[in-house]
Amino acid sequence: MMRKKSIIHSLLIITLVLGMVGMTGCHKKDTDSTAKQQAQTEDEKEPTIQWQGKNWQYNKNISNYLFIGVDTREQSDTRVGRSDAGQADALFLLSLNRKNGEVTMISIPRDTMTAVESFDLEGNSLGTSTDHISLSYGYGDGGQESCKLTQKAVENLMYGVPIQGYIALNLDGLPALSKSLGGVTVTVPNNSLASAYPEYTQGTEVTLDESNTELFVRSRDVETSQSAIARLERQKVYINAFIKKAKERYAESKTYAAELYQTLTPYMVTNISQDRLLTLIQSVDQDKDYTEWTIPGEGVEGESFDEYHVDDDALYEQIIHTFYKEVK
Repeated sequence: MMRKKSIIHSLLIITLVLGMVGMTGCHKKDTDSTAKQQAQTEDEKEPTIQWQGKNWQYNKNISNYLFIGVDTREQSDTRVGRSDAGQADALFLLSLNRKNGEVTMISIPRDTMTAVESFDLEGNSLGTSTDHISLSYGYGDGGQESCKLTQKAVENLMYGVPIQGYIALNLDGLPALSKSLGGVTVTVPNNSLASAYPEYTQGTEVTLDESNTELFVRSRDVETSQSAIARLERQKVYINAFIKKAKERYAESKTYAAELYQTLTPYMVTNISQDRLLTLIQSVDQDKDYTEWTIPGEGVEGESFDEYHVDDDALYEQIIHTFYKEVK
């Protein structure tokens, strides 16, 4: 039986109104120290690292924004350490090269196993342990502190790549996304919903509105191993369709982005100002230098839950090619 697992991938959607607007050199396998390093100023020389016999330098023209889908319907009334703030069930990192306009969207599976900081009931840190990255949000306060904990977990996963801002969106904001555009038409990418919902057979074109968007991006068969990965494909299809239509709407009405921001405000937590978002949206162009990739790895069955084990070498290579430039 198909069940809906608390998860919200609406966040990514907000990427539409968003755009995206560096990091110091990271040393492989030394994520804790590199995550704490701060970006160099324009006047300072970026440190270099060596990889495959060449020197590489972080591209300070790149800015990164994290989009978090939270599996609750309203912000939790909690505090750090109670572990009941919800989970970061959808995670996407959007990167923008401010100089040449290149945009990269990186999908992070919610079951990715990485260093996650935990706390006791008094809010005292217990250090980090390897766990599902989705749990990082739950140790916070359901607001800014939860976002910061997830940001830290993602930065560590990404070998210290800095994140300049974040947006977390809860479940109640999901219907508003499609409604704001009068519906979003997608082509179903796989049969992960077909057994319970035949109308979502692979290859079928469907229009998602406030009545069925949540089902499309949230539902999965929790009895099927790695069903979250199949669901991730549906989420990406929705995001791309939403961004495309939102760009068209913005071209017709410059007030659309501000209106959407106001509509989503009750459902989101962010450290990005509305003015900044309105400026950034002009930078996003899916038809020009737009790249997507997923954290490399494989899904395995853990003792109790599905796990996604990262291919560290492949991830490091992706990070070098995405965020660094060769020093000639």
